[in-house]
Amino acid sequence: MLSSRLPKDLSPSPFFAELERVKACAKKDAAEGGLSFIDMTVSSPVKAGLPVEMDTAIETARKEFGCWNPDAAGWKSAREAVVEYYRERGGNFTAGQIILTASTSEAYSVLFKTFCDPGDVILTPMPGYPLLDTLAQLEHLECAPYFLKLKREIASSAAHSRKDKSAAGKSAKFRFVLDTDSLLAAPEKAKILLLVSPHNPTGHCISREEWNAAVRFCEENDMVLVVDEVFGDYALTDKVKRTWEYVFGLCPPEPSLSQSSPSKSFSTEGRESIHCRFNDFWDAGCGDFINLPEDGPKCPIFWLNGLSKAVGSPQLKLGWMAFYAPREHFEEIRAALEFVEDAYLSVSAPAQALGMSLLPKASAYEAQVKDRLLANWQTLREAFPAKYCPEVLGGWYAVVRLGEDDEELTLRLLQEKHVLVQPGFFFDFDEDGWVVISLLQEPAIFKEAVRRMADR
Repeated sequence: MLSSRLPKDLSPSPFFAELERVKACAKKDAAEGGLSFIDMTVSSPVKAGLPVEMDTAIETARKEFGCWNPDAAGWKSAREAVVEYYRERGGNFTAGQIILTASTSEAYSVLFKTFCDPGDVILTPMPGYPLLDTLAQLEHLECAPYFLKLKREIASSAAHSRKDKSAAGKSAKFRFVLDTDSLLAAPEKAKILLLVSPHNPTGHCISREEWNAAVRFCEENDMVLVVDEVFGDYALTDKVKRTWEYVFGLCPPEPSLSQSSPSKSFSTEGRESIHCRFNDFWDAGCGDFINLPEDGPKCPIFWLNGLSKAVGSPQLKLGWMAFYAPREHFEEIRAALEFVEDAYLSVSAPAQALGMSLLPKASAYEAQVKDRLLANWQTLREAFPAKYCPEVLGGWYAVVRLGEDDEELTLRLLQEKHVLVQPGFFFDFDEDGWVVISLLQEPAIFKEAVRRMADR
């Protein structure tokens, strides 16, 4: 009777059923005066004491709640608010490159419908977030993995140059990197390469070298490149770039280009200088000059984001995709996306109105959350040696390898320490012993949980 899109068995696995039972016992014990219960899986800033100020935004947006102004791509005024969000960060998109969706999950669904046929394949990272497999399955698509691998690096130092092995060991760093060779095992029916940067849960961010390899792979195999950058605002180091910088460079907050001024150089105050040329801007009509460099990538590229992380408000259900395509395919692709979106018109008027009011607050909110993430990341790496706690370049999560069966370890931490973590197998780690924790928890609570984990 049910669709073949669904799993044959929708009941919880024995492990997750047991996890819920142990969690209920831990909460009950804490309520009766026992050891406090600490949730290290919290994914909502609101639940971690980091809500965005909403009252002013609601008052500003309220008059738009009753509007019905259907537009397949979303209200132009709301798309322009997204454009301004990127401009504040050095990006240079136009409203014609923005498609609004009700969530990032819906953005995936729209892209799958637009570019894939049943039985086609999506390339997804392993380890990675399991929702991606579910979204593909619901569209009658298959997922095939490419891999992130753990890399050991030794920082150069005078001690290391003198072959002081002890000092070299202390300066070693471990981080996840994209195994670009694993892309070569892609099935013939692969249509989309999905990158996640910053990556959930490893904190990996795409380097320029990795980006070039991914773009080249998509160009050579006639594939679409999709970048999930919902954690893009939360880089924990200056080494991290937004991947659209690799295509467009960084532009000033208010670029000024005209036919009479075919090129112009800009200073970006501490960021690398860029050279914007008029010829990089393609006239899409109606005064819409879109930044599509003539020598840009030969594959379509989509960047997914939304209010869920930008202002910590998943409940508002507003996401978007910003896209690049070669000039000869841009109009065709935009028309196809709008055709799919027009069938649903799922983005509500309140969500779009609130997006316009809240996005100007994103930078201030980002700074507040990033302070929390950095403090907790510092606590974590002080508690665990680098080889057990790979470097986090961005995002809200970290992984720790504790060297035991991750199912047993997760249950034992919950039962004995009252600390809830996520087991590594849930994210398809290829070896036992990994757990995934959120960096969002309040610092004092986070520190106590880490102490209990280290003292297991």
